[in-house]
This record gives sequence, structure tokens and C-alpha cells, in this order.
Amino acid sequence: MESPQLEEIMATVHALLLEEGMREVADLVRNNNFCARQIGYDNWNGGIEIWEVLIEVSPRELVHLGPRKSQMEEQISARLKMVLERETENWYSAKIVPERVKRSNWREEGNDLPRQTRINILDGLRLEDAAWYGELNDVEFLSRIFDLQTLPSYDIRYKDAASDIWQHCINNEDWERDWVFTDDRFNLLDGPADIFLRFLCEMVHPIVRPSRSEAFKLVSHFNDQLHRAGWEIREEERIAGRPRFAYCQVAHGESHAVSRAKTVADALDAGWMAKEIERLENAVDRDPALAIGTAKDLVESCCKTILSKRSVSVSKSDDLGDITKKLTKELLLVPEGITDEAKGAEAIRLILRNLTQLTSNLARIRGLYGSGHGRDGQHRGLQPRHARLAVTSAVAFIDFVAETYRYREAMHPKEDADSKEEVKGTTKAS
Repeated sequence: MESPQLEEIMATVHALLLEEGMREVADLVRNNNFCARQIGYDNWNGGIEIWEVLIEVSPRELVHLGPRKSQMEEQISARLKMVLERETENWYSAKIVPERVKRSNWREEGNDLPRQTRINILDGLRLEDAAWYGELNDVEFLSRIFDLQTLPSYDIRYKDAASDIWQHCINNEDWERDWVFTDDRFNLLDGPADIFLRFLCEMVHPIVRPSRSEAFKLVSHFNDQLHRAGWEIREEERIAGRPRFAYCQVAHGESHAVSRAKTVADALDAGWMAKEIERLENAVDRDPALAIGTAKDLVESCCKTILSKRSVSVSKSDDLGDITKKLTKELLLVPEGITDEAKGAEAIRLILRNLTQLTSNLARIRGLYGSGHGRDGQHRGLQPRHARLAVTSAVAFIDFVAETYRYREAMHPKEDADSKEEVKGTTKAS
């Protein structure tokens, strides 16, 4: 199939997907390279060629699609059939495949995790007074990663590491709590990166650390250090509603702001925010207008999520400014909360005032340059750097309000509406 012809076909597929409200699949078609190849031939009905349209996405994006990959392939294939059935009897289907990685030094890249990064993470655990083994004991935790029966004992009375560790950490408790950080058998400071990263992931596994808030707090600390070295710990799946984490390399050029946004979404358990963050990841460089529009949507989702958790109602007529005002009042973000005696009081007031005005400015930028509005032929959109400014500003806002929400909840938890009704009913019954 000729390239110009395929380009027209895929443009039509893209238009159909958009019209049917399948924006994510449409963006995947538009934002990635594709090609067609003949994969078979059938003699039936005078001869039918079997073709496959390959849509190349980055390995990272392909992994993120997960089970949705098959569904997207079916959706694209169905529209291909609609476009082509009037002009050919040949069979066409779509297949999403990883694009080739074009780096000659890929064997050397990212195979290590600097020693200082590891030290910083372990020092952070000490400062947080976080027990690395969580709800388990030392032997139970380490057995999830290592075969302790094959590792030597440092105590001549015992034949292997399992017995050695049990004696000194559980029976006698005569080793320091963080002994494992410097134990040569596990070599966390100088050994392979994957062992250290698995150790961190196990620390926040639901079995080891059932508390969601505690796990996300540690993950946030880990990622603050890991991002500088090109690694990240992120949620991979859920076990009984609790996140299980895995480590991965951060894609070249990935926004730190987007990573922070993921942490906020995870901490708030906000599914809609997670979907908007996925769009942000792929749109900042490829589609700045979509990124700007999504940045505004991300702020709105965050505000609504927190207000819902605080049992504050939001009406359909409330715009982003109204929603922000409600959140500002609910979380006591008003600048008047800063006393004149505080150092830099006026500067803090200005920062808080600007932060709350940020949402209305994002909405205004979206109206001028973002997605969701038709344009005339003379329109010139913004550049990726402007999209990054909008995204970074949005993430600064949601990061601040989410942390303030967690602080308010820790100091003065607010009962939700169901709890209030339950208490009210109990009182009447009494």
C-alpha cells in the first residue's frame, strides 16, 4: 500500500474515532508512526490479501497500555474495515507494536544506581524511623527476595543465613535494626541495582506495609532520590484494593512534574486523575494544546476529589473558580491564616494568593490555546515549553492542596456524610 493512501486511510480512522468519543485511541493513531505489511494470502473468492497496519509506540507507552492494547487494536481494526470495505475485499487489521530503540549505548545505560543515591534513601528511612521489614520480621521479609538457606551464616553455630538472622534479630535481638543495610551478604549499597530496587518495592508491598498512606509516603521519598538516577517506583497493580509497586527506568525526558502528579493521584486514590496524567505524559511534546487543556482538567479533578472526601458538595453549575474557592475555604488556604509575626508573612501571603489564582489563569489559557475549542486557519498554538509551564503550575497546585488535605485529615479528620447520618440515627435511637 502506498504511503499517501495509507495516510488518508488512517486520517479517516482517526476522524471516526474522534466522532465516536474514543479520544485516547484517536490520539494513539495520530501521534505515532504506522506502516502496512502483507502477512498472508487466501485463495477464496478469487484471492484475498491479508494486511496488517502496524502502529509503533514507545516501549514505555506500550507497557502502560496493558490489557487495553487488545481492545484498542480491535477498535482501530473495526474502523479500518469501515473505511476500506467499499473499495477492496482484502482483510485489514491493526496491531500496536513497540517502536525500535535507536541507542547504540543501550547496554551501558541505566545498569547502575549510584551508591550515594542508595545511601540517601537509607538515611531517609532512618530519619523517618521507618522499619524496613514493616509488619514482618527480618527473616520473613528477606525471604521474599533472597534464598536465605543458600547464604552463609556469620555465626559458626548456624549453617545458613536464615538461622543466623533468626537467632540475632528475633531470638536475642542483639543486632541493630538496620543491620541489613551494611551486610555484605545482601550488598545493598554496592550490589546490582535490581536487588536494591526490589528491596525498596518489597518495603511498600501490601503484605509488608498495609497502610496506604505510609506506603505512598515512603514511595514519594524514594522517588525524590531515584528520579535523579533515572529510576522510579510506581504502582503496577492492586491487591485487595492496595497498591503493589514495581520499579522501572524513567523514560528519557519524562517530566518530573508528571511523576509528582502520579504520586498525588495515588495518594488520593483518584482514578480520573490517573487517566488525565496518562494524557499529560503523551501530550506535552506532541500536542501542547491537549496538555494545556488536560492540566486544567487535572486541577479540577483534584479539587473535586478532595471536596468529595471532605463531604463538600459541588453542583453542576460550579466552574473551576467556584470549586477552587470552596476548596480554599475548606482547607483553610486563605492567606489571612498567616500571622504578621511569622517571618516573611507578606511573601507567604502573596505565594498563597497566587497559588489560588493559578486555577483561573489555567482556565483562561485553556480557553485561548487549549483543547476543546475550534480554531480558524490563522491560529497558531503554543509550544511544548508553554505546555510544560501549564503542567508544572497545575502540579504545583495539586501537590500543595493534596499535602494540605493530608495534614488537615491527620490533625482533625472530618467525618463523611454517611458517618454523620449513622451517628445521627444512633443518637435518635438512643
